[in-house]
Amino acid sequence: MGVVSPVGNDLSTFWKNLSEGYCGIDFIQNCPTDNLPVKVAGEVRNFVATDYSVDAGTARRSDRYCQFALAAANQAVSDSGIAGTIAPERFGVYVGSGIGGMNTFVTETEKLLNKGPKWISPLFVPMMIANIASGNIAIAHQAQGPCLPVVTACATGSHAIGEAYRCIAGGYADAIIAGGAEASIHPLAIGGFANSKALSLSEDPKNASLPFNKRRGGFVMGEGAGILVLEEYEHAKARGAQIYAEVCGYGNTCDAYHYTAPRPDGSCAARAIKLALDEAGFDPAKDVLHINAHGTGTPLNDKSETMAFKLALGEEAARKAHICSTKSMTGHMLGAAGGVELIAAALAVKNGLVPPTIGLDEPDEECDLDYTPNKAVKADLTMALSTSLGFGGHNACLAIRKID
Repeated sequence: MGVVSPVGNDLSTFWKNLSEGYCGIDFIQNCPTDNLPVKVAGEVRNFVATDYSVDAGTARRSDRYCQFALAAANQAVSDSGIAGTIAPERFGVYVGSGIGGMNTFVTETEKLLNKGPKWISPLFVPMMIANIASGNIAIAHQAQGPCLPVVTACATGSHAIGEAYRCIAGGYADAIIAGGAEASIHPLAIGGFANSKALSLSEDPKNASLPFNKRRGGFVMGEGAGILVLEEYEHAKARGAQIYAEVCGYGNTCDAYHYTAPRPDGSCAARAIKLALDEAGFDPAKDVLHINAHGTGTPLNDKSETMAFKLALGEEAARKAHICSTKSMTGHMLGAAGGVELIAAALAVKNGLVPPTIGLDEPDEECDLDYTPNKAVKADLTMALSTSLGFGGHNACLAIRKID
């Protein structure tokens, strides 16, 4: 696994900060906010692509989102030890982005408007397109098998991992580098999200991202990448691989309701969760379940997601689940969220520790499940879910089990 995030740019720092309830949200530093209604975000700090084995020339020719993806993928491949043990044609890449090269898009648009079309970079298109992270990762690791970027807004990372899981289970690849990346903390994206009333307007970084809190007022933008190496079990076992967890279920549904708002009763999200639970063989009498919730801190999401958990699990099992939203610490990393949050879920299961939902000092009465307020909780977890819900009504749920 590999991660670039507002709470750490490597696995150990990332997990330490999540466990301790560290807030990675702060005042925006990478772009001016004088005329913006939003002043805070979960920015990646102290990131230099070449520190993560990204070639300097490739870094120069890559948008920030692609640099994040390459850095996290390089970490994941190194962590996996898979290099040299797999045939290139059996090695794939499923890495997506919800938005793609936002910074490149704006920079080159400004050149067009201010200087004319001849000044547009010949690298504009390959730097901007949302599939280029997958392409560049495949080049870096000679992954000549299936390469399928996914673009489903905030569900991108989870869908990429879920589809990679199905590809491997179907026998089309032995291993796939999978996840998502995003770098859209830019005045254009901030303005767009803010004007659609999706963002928190709080100017207090510690009280901006408030999942399941009665005081929540919108999500906080984040950025980064979360990438995992998924591998067929016998292939991994044969080479003595370190295994964090077993991916054992995946649900994919659509609300078919509204282009930004979730279906209010949570029924379609619940079906995605139930599909993953059933495929994973969830047993409420035996399993100790952790859920890394989508938990954005928007008024509509948190209420409907709570309903979805109750519908999918049943009231009793839903109340027993150890749930958290790590977005309270990272902000909403958009297309990267699913990958980063599955990494968090895998580490939670492996370490028997549920990260907290920080800032949860006034729980909403309609969000009445155990959302692990403010402090991490030890638990002998056997299984975890990670849910991701995106604009367009996209619902994804991944299920993983502890490996003995």
